[in-house]
Amino acid sequence: MDNPNSPNSPNPPAHLLEQAPGAPIRSGIPEHGRIPKYYAVKAKIADLIEELGDGQTLPTERDLAVRYEVARETVRQALRELLLEGRLRRQGRGTVVAGPKLEQPLSLASYTEGVRRQGRTPGRHLISLDRFPAPQALAAEIGVGQGEPVWHMERVLLADEERVGLESTYVSVARVPALDRDFEPDSSFYAYLRDQLGIAFGDADERIETVLATPREALLIGTPPALPMLLIHRVSRDTSGHPLERVRTLYRGDRFSFTTHLGNGGD
Repeated sequence: MDNPNSPNSPNPPAHLLEQAPGAPIRSGIPEHGRIPKYYAVKAKIADLIEELGDGQTLPTERDLAVRYEVARETVRQALRELLLEGRLRRQGRGTVVAGPKLEQPLSLASYTEGVRRQGRTPGRHLISLDRFPAPQALAAEIGVGQGEPVWHMERVLLADEERVGLESTYVSVARVPALDRDFEPDSSFYAYLRDQLGIAFGDADERIETVLATPREALLIGTPPALPMLLIHRVSRDTSGHPLERVRTLYRGDRFSFTTHLGNGGD
């Protein structure tokens, strides 16, 4: 008798024939078939989301509970997960279908370039621009002596006026002495370095992790403190290999995904 899981089986498992690329295997349903009631409702609401389309209003919790013959708390739990995943978003007192996540490339391209490629309008709102003497750890990362002056620039990231992230940039005053006078804070810092100062980026080291925003960060971005965030730490260098900037950027986990291209680096 053929093993249905064999690579050469003429009858592969049915779920593989219906599996969308990138979707959870078996739609996340265990082989024994027993799933939490809220998850079954979540799957049904996900199908409804596809039918409705971006920006359409979801039925109320009460209507969904009646439709799927479950308690409102069951519906509420399903909606909480769909909100955290970015499939839905709150709008006023209702809930609407969210648009697709922004895809940000893991590259030396700026946030501005990444958002524009998707037909969205990028923007930034300046929170603060401060000059201070570099402490030892920061000085080592951006290639200055301890106590030398550095800039710290904090900005809220926008996409079509929606707040989607928070960015902190540290850079030596010696590299960008007129940052407080010549730079438009709602524009691309990378374009400013390239076009105004002739500084080109060479390479960078990045580290990505998931975190929860602090109460202050959540207030600035306009999200609940429990919403998962994607945190990127970046230390960039110019084409001569000299340290240039140190950046800490929070991206909303419900509004962003990251993409990259991997080549064959050899052994």
